[in-house]
Amino acid sequence: MADTGVVSRWTSLAPYLLSVLRIVAAFLFMLHGTAKLFAFPRAAMPDGSTVALASQLGIAGALEVVGGALLLVGLFTRPVAFVLSGQMAFAYFLAHAARSFWPTLNGGEPAVLYCFLWLYISAAGPGPWSLDALLGGSRGRSRAAR
Repeated sequence: MADTGVVSRWTSLAPYLLSVLRIVAAFLFMLHGTAKLFAFPRAAMPDGSTVALASQLGIAGALEVVGGALLLVGLFTRPVAFVLSGQMAFAYFLAHAARSFWPTLNGGEPAVLYCFLWLYISAAGPGPWSLDALLGGSRGRSRAAR
């Protein structure tokens, strides 16, 4: 049988691990946008170019960079995560689903994963390590922590 002290200590870390999950995922998400807009750390386009800001991919890149930055610091987390979840659902059905039913075959795994991750973050909140928690009290806490 598990030591309840160890289990309770581990579960008490959940809010902090939520913050870590949000921070790491937001950083990786931002890289998708910087690849589209700035060809950094590598170009997203096969020919090595960047996308036009006024294009569909440019708007997606801007959402990924700006939204990812806001999620990284945990500011306006719930609405931003909700919008980005919708963006990823839209991206999946627009760019991936027509290629194949299976995400592993159509290249849509990241879009599906980000969609549901941001949906979860929009409901769970940013965790304690966020500007929302620092500035707004209850904005940064999950319902379970209230």
